[in-house]
Amino acid sequence: MSTPGGAPIHKDQLKAKYIGTGDADMTKYEWVTNMHRDTMASHVGHYDQMSYYAVAQNESLGRVKKEFLEKMLEPCGKPPVGAKEEAYEKILNN
Repeated sequence: MSTPGGAPIHKDQLKAKYIGTGDADMTKYEWVTNMHRDTMASHVGHYDQMSYYAVAQNESLGRVKKEFLEKMLEPCGKPPVGAKEEAYEKILNN
């Protein structure tokens, strides 16, 4: 990949520019969360899509926009608990 001037772009530069591109260590949860956030941001940023959803849900544009922005906080629910956290919680509960 290169810039319009022809200079090559390094992968690290692309990752710095586009946060959600991911890497080999990215979990499925992180990837899905990024996809959902990108989708919600796209819906909020395009007026026509927002008005479509507002009409379909019989809600005001402001309310639909607020709901979409709130969904961006935790679009896929709480993050999964890893093995370390599970063991720590068992120790605390006993």
